[in-house]
Amino acid sequence: MTKFSIAASILACTGLLAGLAFAHVSIINPCPRYSPVGENCPALPAGQSLDTGENAINAPISSVTLGTHQPLCKHTTPYATPSATWTAGQSVTVKFNPSAAIHSGGNCEFSISYDGGNTFAVIHQELRYCFLNGKPSSLTNTAQVLSYTFNLPANLPSSDKAVFAWTWVNASGNREFYMNCADVAIKGGSSSSYTGKQMTIANYPGYPTIPEFNGNYDTGMEYYTGAKNITVSPSGGSSGSGSGSYPASAAPEATPTATYAAGNGNNGAYTPVSSAYTTSVVPVSTAPASTAVSTYAVSEPVPQGHNADGGSNGSSNGGSCSNGAMQCSGSGYQVCIAGTWSQTYSCGSGTKCCSGSNGGVYCGWS
Repeated sequence: MTKFSIAASILACTGLLAGLAFAHVSIINPCPRYSPVGENCPALPAGQSLDTGENAINAPISSVTLGTHQPLCKHTTPYATPSATWTAGQSVTVKFNPSAAIHSGGNCEFSISYDGGNTFAVIHQELRYCFLNGKPSSLTNTAQVLSYTFNLPANLPSSDKAVFAWTWVNASGNREFYMNCADVAIKGGSSSSYTGKQMTIANYPGYPTIPEFNGNYDTGMEYYTGAKNITVSPSGGSSGSGSGSYPASAAPEATPTATYAAGNGNNGAYTPVSSAYTTSVVPVSTAPASTAVSTYAVSEPVPQGHNADGGSNGSSNGGSCSNGAMQCSGSGYQVCIAGTWSQTYSCGSGTKCCSGSNGGVYCGWS
């Protein structure tokens, strides 16, 4: 039986946290702009509201698959006071929302800006296996790591109006780009400027698309290793050198292992052109690499707006259906695979399946 997995978009049926429960990922400390779940958040700027709803704080700012995007940082009006005060050269801990769907890991960067969020230089990276302890043996949505502690560069300039950014390109599912920004103060800096790699942007309009990793965690790595060095400063302006994290029009696109074509008359599903592949993988608990071989499979058609991540082998529950359709089954949900309803997939703890107004289904607070 083909391995099939799907992570439903997590939207609450009712309540303040609509769209936040178990949906994607966001940072909670330092508190990102307008987060309803952040720690020690400053007062909202006048006229702004908490980031809830379908495109809430946990959601990506861009989806190539769905053709949607928001501004970099998601919100461009800063807090009036910083979410955190850090000291250059000292360690900081960045914490993530435990209600997370980590889409098999991927590439995380932590960056700093001194010009209001227009230019970011990287201060820390967690590449390939962000949220995981190592290479997973199969698709997964379960986080193993929900905080990262690292030292700030000692030569970060001091500023009361720095912008800290976390960015993430997910390994599996819809091709997305995540970004949260927190307003921070930096104290004790030993320099008037900082030079680091330019923050990599991908799966965002005008920038390269990094395809699903499909077990190859070097996918798209050239955009990170080839990022140019850039200098940022509270005095304004920036400069850089190197090959750069270039826009899509100038960049060599990474080649997907599997190709999808938009389906017609197929309930918005994607039709796989290629269906499966086999790769050598080291499960987190075993080594060396030569001792373990795991098989991944490209998911069967999935409706737009849903991600193919972290499920289990599908089994038929009988009945005919249209490829890619979804329905609630008890507190969980089923997906139509090749004309047959799958086994029932459970929603996260404390949630249940809800019917959406667009005909889809979602896991919301019970």
